[in-house]
Amino acid sequence: MADDDTKRLAVLIDADNVSPATAGDLFAEIVKYGTPTIRRAYGDWTTQNLAGWKQTLPRHAIQPIQ
Repeated sequence: MADDDTKRLAVLIDADNVSPATAGDLFAEIVKYGTPTIRRAYGDWTTQNLAGWKQTLPRHAIQPIQ
């Protein structure tokens, strides 16, 4: 999928309302439609509620946004 017709996609995740366990399946589905070039997860990273995401973020090259 490296040709000029490949769609570039932005993946914006509401980390406060989505489990980090879904990230693998999410990206497996997304690559069917194009290349995820922007990967961001939005949430309140100062709380312990998102502790599970902290290991998932680097594995999938997701940028955390406060």
